[in-house]
Amino acid sequence: MKNNILKKILQLILNILMLAFSITCIFPLVWMLYSSLKTKQEFALNIISLPKVLHFDNYLAAIKVGKMHLFFGNSIFNSVVSVVFIIVIGFVVAYFLSRYKFKGRNLIYVLFLFGMLVPIHSLLIPIFIQFKVVGLLDQRYTLLLPYVAFGLPMAIFLFESFIKSTPVEIEEAAYLDGGSTGTIIFRIIFPICRPVLSTTLILSFLNSWNEFPFALILLRKQSLKTIPIGLSNFNGQYTVNYPQLMAAMVIAVLPVIVLYLLFSKRIIEGMTAGSVKG
Repeated sequence: MKNNILKKILQLILNILMLAFSITCIFPLVWMLYSSLKTKQEFALNIISLPKVLHFDNYLAAIKVGKMHLFFGNSIFNSVVSVVFIIVIGFVVAYFLSRYKFKGRNLIYVLFLFGMLVPIHSLLIPIFIQFKVVGLLDQRYTLLLPYVAFGLPMAIFLFESFIKSTPVEIEEAAYLDGGSTGTIIFRIIFPICRPVLSTTLILSFLNSWNEFPFALILLRKQSLKTIPIGLSNFNGQYTVNYPQLMAAMVIAVLPVIVLYLLFSKRIIEGMTAGSVKG
């Protein structure tokens, strides 16, 4: 009897702790949302209180004055295009690394995995110098090159692990039915990799969407800036318009939240798929 009571008390304490932890994770998003609907004076008087009247003017100012629509479009372009290249190239490379044995195969795979260990920001200066010499600065595709290069190691690792655990008999049966290599790769194996595909899509999109240093160093034209750089425009020399900044941040995080809610169930499944399959 005492053991059951003690067990229930421990469960209650654990639930309370988990609830408190969940609140600490959710509250910053809620606070950012309702703070974006306050006036500058209301925010200065009390940063925690709820707005008395909802002011949507902050969103209009973030779009018109802060040019968030321009930065939003640039971030969408860089993130979507880089994710497409990462998924297609990563999947094809991973397929050939997992299915074909050739000289130098292990070396190539290790080099890709080594890319996951290299501190990305340590390459800022070398990449800047190379891009300046070659003439790749301030171009629409400037950020695509580092985004794809740094996103491929993770994608290849996830796809290769999953494809290796997929039975080869599926492909052999397709070959017997007259299927070509391209048909087998993209119409049979690719759909099977949906769990890993979702994980790669989310992680690659988040990395590209939130990336700041390369966008700051490699781009100078205002028309090519991305959202992380655009948010810094709301910081004045002496003051910061926090409600407008919060409105801009809400605009910035909306695609990430929507994407995560749509594919969140696939993340853990994709990360562990290759290790738990037979």
